[in-house]
Amino acid sequence: MAVTVKFCIAPLNKAIILQRFLSTIGAVILSAILLTPGKFAWADGESGAEQLRQFVRNSKTAQGQFMQQQLRPPRANEVQDKGLKLVRQTQGNFVFQRPGRFVWETQKPYEQKLIADGKQLILWDKDLNQATFRSAGQALATTPAAILFGETSLDQHFELEEGEERLGMKWVALVPKKNPNASKSDLPYTKISVGMANNLPKALELIDGLGSVVLVSLDNIQLNISLPSNSFTFTAPAGAEVLRLN
Repeated sequence: MAVTVKFCIAPLNKAIILQRFLSTIGAVILSAILLTPGKFAWADGESGAEQLRQFVRNSKTAQGQFMQQQLRPPRANEVQDKGLKLVRQTQGNFVFQRPGRFVWETQKPYEQKLIADGKQLILWDKDLNQATFRSAGQALATTPAAILFGETSLDQHFELEEGEERLGMKWVALVPKKNPNASKSDLPYTKISVGMANNLPKALELIDGLGSVVLVSLDNIQLNISLPSNSFTFTAPAGAEVLRLN
């Protein structure tokens, strides 16, 4: 069977997939960059911010596993003293190659794959047999990944502020520098923090203006490995529905 291709601008009947796609991009792509470095050593007591800077400068490729949790504050009709409510928990594998290439593959509770090949960003949903293509520049523009996947310094776009020590980690806040030509920030998050432990990025926390939180933990990292040339190549299966969004 031939692959079905549709060109459209976010059709309404695909709203659920697009919401999942766009709400995940920020956490997924940023966390794919903040991977555990196993071959670099930093001096004892070095700040979390400096550890993060060195990691971003030195990491070229990596693969590992992730667990991601999406939480939200209680609604008006819910008990207010129960804290944040777990909305979704996913887990799977990731691989990246700097700059701008990665695969973030969710295995549980559903099979889904997010692929960036340097030019486009692709969401493959196995259950729906559907692939959604977007321009990488457009899709990443509202996330910190636009900076972290590139070759520029973190300090060119973010202020790195040392935070508190909690959960056994040193937390570093990434504060976007103001763009005098922009009327408002393009970032979907009001707070972005990275948790460092034993010189390793171990956790990522993203908070939006509504108080919703995305938490990502990383594990079993292999750093600066050799990757097959087709690691970031995706071809939609025969019979799949393909959406190309403008």
